[in-house]
Amino acid sequence: MELKLTAAQLEQLLNSAFPSGKGDNPLLVEEVQPGMARVRMRYREWMQRPGRVLSGPTLMAAADTAMYVAVMAHVGPALMAVTADMNLRFLNKGALGDVLAEARILKLGRKLVVMETRVWSAAEPDSLVMYASGSYAVPSSPH
Repeated sequence: MELKLTAAQLEQLLNSAFPSGKGDNPLLVEEVQPGMARVRMRYREWMQRPGRVLSGPTLMAAADTAMYVAVMAHVGPALMAVTADMNLRFLNKGALGDVLAEARILKLGRKLVVMETRVWSAAEPDSLVMYASGSYAVPSSPH
């Protein structure tokens, strides 16, 4: 699989398309390689749920964002690509810390990209917090 965008280009694209409004976007595109993308959501207090663990919506957002980044890294700046489906498995409590999500492309089709994503906390890098599988629908014209 050939990359169309670098990590720096993807981060710039996301920041311009989805401005945080406060200038404090916690999202970093850490790495893209053929067939994969990894994002980091820097920890913010609003990501915490009662029990001092990472919230489910935070973990879901990280997984979905990693898949979105993986799609665009491989098809170009397809801002109108959308989640077609996503299945989640919460495996462990997420210790408070940065959230990392790594998406791997299983099938890169013309209209649909099928992926799996692993999510963990930087505070406990050896403990997988969530596993997601899903797909993204790619518009006919990726731009």
